[in-house]
Amino acid sequence: MNAPFNPGAASAAAMPEVAAGSGAPAAPASPAATSPTASAAGANLRVNANGERIRAASLAINPRISQWLRVDADGVVEARPGKVEIGQGIVTALAQIVAEELDVELDQVRMLAAATSTSPDEAVTSGSLSIQESGAALRQISAHARALFLDAAATQLGVPRAELCIERGRIYSNPPGGNAGTSYGALAGLVNLEIDASPAFAPKPHTQHRIVGSAAPRRDLPEKIFGTPRLIHDLVLPGMVHGRVVRPSAPGAQLLSVDIDAIRALPGVIAVVRDGSFLGVVADTELHATSAAAQLEKTAQWRETRELPAAQQLPAWLSAQPVETKVVNQRGDAVAANHTTGHTTGGSVIKATYSRGFVAHASIGPSCGLARWSDNKAVSAGSATSHSALDVWTHSQGIFNLRTDLALAFAHDAASITVHHAEGAGCYGHNGADDVAYDAALLARAVPGRTVRVQWSRAQELAWGPFSPAMRVDMEAALDAAGNIQYWKHDVTSNGHGTRPGRAKTPALLAATHLDKPFEPLVAVDAPLANGGGGERNSVPLYSFPAWSITKHRLLTMPLRTSAMRSLGAHANVFALESFIDQIAHARGEDAVAFRLRQLDDPRARAVIERAAQMANWGKAPLPPAQAGTDVSRGRGIAFAKYKNTGAYCAVVAEVEVAREVRVKKFWIAVDVGLVINPDGVLNQVEGGAIQAASMTLKEAVKFDASRVTSDAWEHYPILTFSEVPEVEIALISRPECPSVGAGEAAHGPVGAAIGNAVFNAIGVRVRAMPMTPEQIVLAMA
Repeated sequence: MNAPFNPGAASAAAMPEVAAGSGAPAAPASPAATSPTASAAGANLRVNANGERIRAASLAINPRISQWLRVDADGVVEARPGKVEIGQGIVTALAQIVAEELDVELDQVRMLAAATSTSPDEAVTSGSLSIQESGAALRQISAHARALFLDAAATQLGVPRAELCIERGRIYSNPPGGNAGTSYGALAGLVNLEIDASPAFAPKPHTQHRIVGSAAPRRDLPEKIFGTPRLIHDLVLPGMVHGRVVRPSAPGAQLLSVDIDAIRALPGVIAVVRDGSFLGVVADTELHATSAAAQLEKTAQWRETRELPAAQQLPAWLSAQPVETKVVNQRGDAVAANHTTGHTTGGSVIKATYSRGFVAHASIGPSCGLARWSDNKAVSAGSATSHSALDVWTHSQGIFNLRTDLALAFAHDAASITVHHAEGAGCYGHNGADDVAYDAALLARAVPGRTVRVQWSRAQELAWGPFSPAMRVDMEAALDAAGNIQYWKHDVTSNGHGTRPGRAKTPALLAATHLDKPFEPLVAVDAPLANGGGGERNSVPLYSFPAWSITKHRLLTMPLRTSAMRSLGAHANVFALESFIDQIAHARGEDAVAFRLRQLDDPRARAVIERAAQMANWGKAPLPPAQAGTDVSRGRGIAFAKYKNTGAYCAVVAEVEVAREVRVKKFWIAVDVGLVINPDGVLNQVEGGAIQAASMTLKEAVKFDASRVTSDAWEHYPILTFSEVPEVEIALISRPECPSVGAGEAAHGPVGAAIGNAVFNAIGVRVRAMPMTPEQIVLAMA
């Protein structure tokens, strides 16, 4: 392990394209234009139907300025967002927003790591919403705070506010350098931030941006690149001891017996904990804990009662399960259009089924959590002591939600629990972070006053974390005699994509179902479509078909625990939708790009497709020849989506080689995220998302037998390796007049479909099941 890491504040039309590394020229000091009567700032503001400025969603729940911002006497601005860093670069982007609105430099902004005791409750960091929600809130907060400091400066200096300007946190009379001057630091004790932010204070228009829109170095990367302590795995607290948990032999297995006394006698063992089928050890060192847990596992006897479906027959199994069916969206008279087009006018009806298996988060760093119960016997639920009954350190994406479930699980007052965020190895979804935090809290109860660190094993990470659901998508289209689409049907069958903590009456924590008095396991649900949906995400086409019917079937059984993973249902739905439209274009003998453009009215959608095609020289240049003497076929495919139909636009052209297996050689990607905060950060996210999506599309599927998950090691759950990473070229279309949207999940669906379409282009076989392994290609050929 590296040197100990102790957490505190984190370190502090014609469409132009933005390239990584482009910096904005130095701008003159910003005039004091922010006021309740300032003009609207375009994309920086949210307005209601009457054109009135309204609070950002996060700010409506957490309106107090002091919840978000504090200014030190030395002029350093401390920002405390409730969104957390999970590798998406949000700490840097939010710091840019604060620095921009307050006219300070980035090195004057200190970003505080999120904790339930000090941060606004921004729910969960998910859905590519951090910039939209936390960014919008901090923009309004900072604009109001700037106005308050300007008012204080005008009073102190006896200078009309309109004559003041700000540079690096120094407030001057205009022009800069005049005799009259003060600063944020000098005024910090005079300005009252214990007030609610008002949306009446307009942020800057994008034309005045100096920091937002320019590339800024990611604050979280140096330690990660050079291997210095930063992650929760590196965290060392005073008096820390180590815990390990022994999981049941299979999902649903019950612990019959175990030799606890023999384990207590092992070197370094401090405590052995059993509560029903929950089993674990606490020891003085990590080595002793790991060794004791291995011995404990050998003595445990289990009764297995649960059966899993046949992994090779998942699409059929999904269709045979009890479901809750909902109509997601309808347009036109779908039934009449289907009947008339397919059976009366000489048209045709085509159908296809697409599928994918369960997918694991497969984080490189296994989940890790720390917990400490107070040894002060006076601490009780609701007590007014200055410290918590329970402190937890976690890389959860929803620290407040986790606190809610910990309170439920321990029958404790949530106010007596503090959850601190520490960065993990990244997961982009609901992996084992919350579960391992609860493991640590259960073990720490046996040693009050000691901090217990628990890290899952690789096998536990791959076999016991929540999975992204297996999905089946049935597509149907009715074409008229000319081959035009008149009716479109999209039916998706899937487990729900949400069992995150904090959203039910019982805790959604793995070990909570293993206790002597167990909590009922939750069946995964989906968020409403208005909030992005789950299994139905991106099932509604953006194309202008005259009639369609979109339906979702959510499974009411859940043999494997499922929850949110990057892009949720969008990966499978866009794969199906864009593969199917490609099939129709090919059947018509029409170019895939031209066919899509003919169906699209949205100019921003058309723009990303045209730009990606242009980058790839679509249809104008032959594919590079395959290596002489090899049985290799090359192909290209294109796909497009607007994430959640409300977020980023993304089009992808993929070039593949198909031999014994599929290899992606290059992606050309065009992305439109509206107002760009940090172009380098957006490019990081899109490229990383594309590579992860390629791994999911080509390699990843959870394997299991009748009773347990068997893909509990990298040999059985392969992911894309460094030698297989394709070249990625990205064009970022800048639209500073449009609201900012997230970039992290935009590429997943289009990448999967573009690969599938490229495979068809290469070998003339439509592979409709992910992952596209050699076995799946052979089945498709058959």
